[in-house]
Amino acid sequence: MGRSLRFLVVILLFGLALGCQSLREDTQSLLIPRFHRSEIFGFVAGFGTTFAAAPDLVAMFRRRSSAGMNPRMAAILGIFQILWVYYGLLIASRPVVAWNVIAILINFSSVAAYFYFVNKEREAQAVK
Repeated sequence: MGRSLRFLVVILLFGLALGCQSLREDTQSLLIPRFHRSEIFGFVAGFGTTFAAAPDLVAMFRRRSSAGMNPRMAAILGIFQILWVYYGLLIASRPVVAWNVIAILINFSSVAAYFYFVNKEREAQAVK
């Protein structure tokens, strides 16, 4: 990261931490009044992190190959997302539970697809 970019990030974080008191208040959303701003950000953040692994899964099905896929990352994420689901249940947060259940399905589907395509590739090599 370049010096000017680091400086910009530090100034931005400093400004957010100290200078923007209104950002810390959990007010009603202007877009959907029955939601608080934190809930809107939670839904958007949950959507982004939940579907971050989906492009790898889609690419694997399109290629019909396990090439370029490492199942460890998806498996580790899936395991820790189980802990997020438990945490979401403890704090009674539906968004945390819902997004992480979907993410678990995506990540473990990626692991299953990886092993499916690896086995198909081994069978194809054994036939040759």
